[in-house]
Amino acid sequence: MARWFLFLLAILMGAALVVAYAWQINPDEPINAAPESLRIDYKTDYVLMVAEIYHQDGDIDQTLKRLTDLEIGSPLELVDEVIRFAEQEGYKHDDLVKMWALRDGIARVTLDVEQPSS
Repeated sequence: MARWFLFLLAILMGAALVVAYAWQINPDEPINAAPESLRIDYKTDYVLMVAEIYHQDGDIDQTLKRLTDLEIGSPLELVDEVIRFAEQEGYKHDDLVKMWALRDGIARVTLDVEQPSS
């Protein structure tokens, strides 16, 4: 019985030392990666999430803010890039339809800005 007690005590002490070392002595420092360093599959997933929100609320201004928060360049170019990737990778038809609708909404706003009304 004493052997089991000593064994469990050693395990608990070892675990406590590991936690103390990891949290107090040598904790990991968080690293913020630049958005442009994201892989294309992560960019595609992010744009798909934005497209799903846009599909629900139709708020193009908020959608553009979400896409420009990535700081990856033009939202229209980003959406075009991820649509090509999604089609190549065989994303579901419903997801592609939402991304195309997002692209059309962005293109409409971009055209309105580029062509001032007379």
